Amino acid sequence: MGEAELHQLIAGCLKQDRKDQKVLYKAFYGFAMSICLRYAGNRYEAAEIMNNGFFKIFTHLDKYSHDKPFKAWMGKIMTNTAIDYYRSNLKMANTDGLEKAEDIGHDDFPDKKLRYDDLLAMVQQLPNAYRTVFNLYAIEGYSHEEIGEMLGISAGTSKSNLFKARDKLKRMVLQADSIGGNASGDSYTTIVAINPINLSVTFFNNGIFK
Repeated sequence: MGEAELHQLIAGCLKQDRKDQKVLYKAFYGFAMSICLRYAGNRYEAAEIMNNGFFKIFTHLDKYSHDKPFKAWMGKIMTNTAIDYYRSNLKMANTDGLEKAEDIGHDDFPDKKLRYDDLLAMVQQLPNAYRTVFNLYAIEGYSHEEIGEMLGISAGTSKSNLFKARDKLKRMVLQADSIGGNASGDSYTTIVAINPINLSVTFFNNGIFK
């Protein structure tokens, strides 16, 4: 979609044009869903988060500045909506046992040839607290101090949850390699409108194996 067409759609959405809202929704559905799926435990939760996010987008579209990428603005809203969705019931793990947790060295890992769908399914299996911190730190690039402020936890708790999330993901990767397939069966949902290769690299370089 070109910039001119996007701006025309936004102008129509600002006028509450249902047709333009539908076109905008369909155009960015895949992008929005790909973000929500990373934060949700399943597709139903992701759909609820995404629809809440689109509601916020349509009701706050007047605050969007055209000199900034629309996808980046939308992505931030979807991420914040996912955080809001879980903030009230997240049971954040404390830092007890962080030093006692067993670490798995890099030398113990297979060749990391996993599909993005498999990685997503593994992330979705993490407890809510671990999954949220993992996404915010490893994928979104927030610091532990920023995550703590966003989630109402300490930076130490954020570090602990990230450590434990990575440990669980490493074990799932090892299990998937040992059985010669994915570690979660066929229950995951394929994502569209996303570059799985680049995000898979992010998972490994910034997330699981860093």
